[in-house]
Amino acid sequence: MSRIGKVPVSVPGGVHVRVSSGVVEVEGPKGVLSCAFLPVVTVRVEQEYVIVARCDDSKRARACHGLYRKLLSNMVVGVSEGFSKTLVITGIGYRAEVQGRVLVMALGYSNDFTVLIPSGIEVRVESSTRVIVSGVSKERVGEFAAQLRRLRLPEAYKGKGIRYDYETIVRKVGKSGVK
Repeated sequence: MSRIGKVPVSVPGGVHVRVSSGVVEVEGPKGVLSCAFLPVVTVRVEQEYVIVARCDDSKRARACHGLYRKLLSNMVVGVSEGFSKTLVITGIGYRAEVQGRVLVMALGYSNDFTVLIPSGIEVRVESSTRVIVSGVSKERVGEFAAQLRRLRLPEAYKGKGIRYDYETIVRKVGKSGVK
């Protein structure tokens, strides 16, 4: 039995979970998320818990058991609290600003990057070098943050680029200059 899959998902107050024909819909104060599940698992709602169980003991069912439980848990947390990722921009002249639904980033190239912010994602710029990406879906928040980070990956010599807040860049020493 999956260690993750056998733990029931607790549903906080204000969050409603509906299961109908293989589709689970979670509604909360921050929004609505839905996900289609394969018929190898069953999802049932009991009072303030949601239980994910396998239909059989096939390899596919064992693989999907913990996955679907974690996806469901992320949906419940997303509609109740939300998810966020913080990006830090390091480098001289590197900055970011939000103009409507567009994020404009100057990253040391001749032209600025303009990135359209997808629906369901909120982007805030605290200082010109700190970008906070937040939203209901953990998958979409992480994907958009990774897309922004790929615009200028942090380099190991000066540490310039876009990195996550929790990320540390292992710096390399440059040329020693000894003849």
